[in-house]
Amino acid sequence: MMIKALASLFFYGRFLRPFSAWGFHRAQRGFEQKTFDFTGQHWVITGASGGLGRALSLAANAQGATVWAVARSTDRLTALQSAATEPERIKSVVCDLSSMAAVVAAVDQINAAREGGSVDVLVNNVGVLLDQTQMTPEGFELALATNLLGPVLLTRRGVQTGLLDASSQVINVSSGGMYGSALRLDAMTHPDLNQYNGVSAYAMHKRAMVAWTHQWNTTHPSGPVMHVMHPGWVDTPGVRVSLPHFAKIMKPWLRTPAQGIDTVLWLAAQRHPATGHGIWLDRALAEEHAFAATRQSNVSADDLVAYFDEALQPWL
Repeated sequence: MMIKALASLFFYGRFLRPFSAWGFHRAQRGFEQKTFDFTGQHWVITGASGGLGRALSLAANAQGATVWAVARSTDRLTALQSAATEPERIKSVVCDLSSMAAVVAAVDQINAAREGGSVDVLVNNVGVLLDQTQMTPEGFELALATNLLGPVLLTRRGVQTGLLDASSQVINVSSGGMYGSALRLDAMTHPDLNQYNGVSAYAMHKRAMVAWTHQWNTTHPSGPVMHVMHPGWVDTPGVRVSLPHFAKIMKPWLRTPAQGIDTVLWLAAQRHPATGHGIWLDRALAEEHAFAATRQSNVSADDLVAYFDEALQPWL
């Protein structure tokens, strides 16, 4: 227990300055533009009804975009629409990202409503950190399905159906928690449900999202371009529920949701070319590994994608 506590203290101490509100304020001094013009654009944002997704949906809407807001709760999507600057440009898409069948239906719903044509930006923002888990009816661990398989299928189905094309941009929201994990496949896809560690699982999912992003850009050189970022440590309802002790202790130093989403908005406006490495934080490309141990893995990004190919084949 003492070793675990010391390891956590070292991890959080290592990232206190860059991931906290201090880090954002320091980086912000060099920001040339605070708001952006997304007039006429169409965005798809997952996890849109709360936390970062809600803040991002409202910000993109206020800056001109029509937002296809994807979330599980009809009531919370209705509340999001009511809070929007331009409510008619918030389009609700009720979808549980842990269900691959629901993801397919959501893509088909957006395509039918848009009557053809691609979207400008897809933000794979959804994320859950669970204390306990279960298998979904489709045979996947719940958090893995939500955090990784759902976003991968949404992106692939989007390309397959023309919702995403070469001009589109995909922005994946990872987490600073991924710095604590190497790329792992078996432990991630076949967890021991009786000894489930939600923090470890979340870190593996978000590490895999980074690996998938770079592999995508290698195999899809003509686009859509994919980026991966992390928002730093943000004060959201999800953090307060999933990591209550962390949220309580770190509250004075946590970022606001507006600070957490800033890099997503900037990336969408910049139309930055694919990088092939790193992870975006505060409008700058950061190293994707902070510890030597996370570079060591028995699997590769190709192995990860091979798993996606097999697991998602029934829905493609």
